[in-house]
Amino acid sequence: MTRLWLLGLAIASLLIVSPASAEVVQRTGRFGGTQVTYVVSLPPGYDAARAYPVVLVFTGGPQLLRMAEGTVRTDWQAEADRRGYVVVSPGTPDGSLFFEAADRIFPEFLDMLVREFTPVNGRVHIAGHSNGGLSAFHIAAKFPQYVATVTGYPGLLDGSADLARAAALKPACLFMHVGEKDDGWRGAMRQQYETLMKQGYRIRFTVEPGQVHRIKAGEVNLSRRLFDEIDGCRPAAGR
Repeated sequence: MTRLWLLGLAIASLLIVSPASAEVVQRTGRFGGTQVTYVVSLPPGYDAARAYPVVLVFTGGPQLLRMAEGTVRTDWQAEADRRGYVVVSPGTPDGSLFFEAADRIFPEFLDMLVREFTPVNGRVHIAGHSNGGLSAFHIAAKFPQYVATVTGYPGLLDGSADLARAAALKPACLFMHVGEKDDGWRGAMRQQYETLMKQGYRIRFTVEPGQVHRIKAGEVNLSRRLFDEIDGCRPAAGR
């Protein structure tokens, strides 16, 4: 009797939870002549016929697929599910980084996001940490017509080519987060923030108390605050 009752309860729980549960899936496609596997986090009740806000997230380190999935699950998924966002994160196709040779998959990868999820005004939110933060600013600077916001936690424009393209990002909202104990990155990001702020960019800089280079989102409620910044960005005049 007890076993039957427990079995019935388990089945009922599945029936209640499953339709509303979120989904994280792996997909593979060919972009820029290169096969790429990427992770997609779909919000509860996802409907392919609807338009969704999209965050393109770059993981740090060597930017492997397993790391991309870990970043999505740790830093983005729960809050994205709550707010109805799609989150997408590619793994490097060949060991190169997305602010280096692996950037060849763009803009075709961005075109896929716009085509499949139809974000507002055809623009996506781009974010990443460490090498992913460099990637986020790099891709945004190269293809600003796709960009609503850029977030580095940490991350910044790096190199003369990206800095030369920076003016195209003036209409976007730029967000920089860095750990208090991340000395090298903190100084470089603060300097860039102050420079861009004086030049009229829409930029915000936050030092995360007690955090090192890899900011632990759960410790400082970072996920909620990242989405608050994204949600709070309003299109600039003329966009």
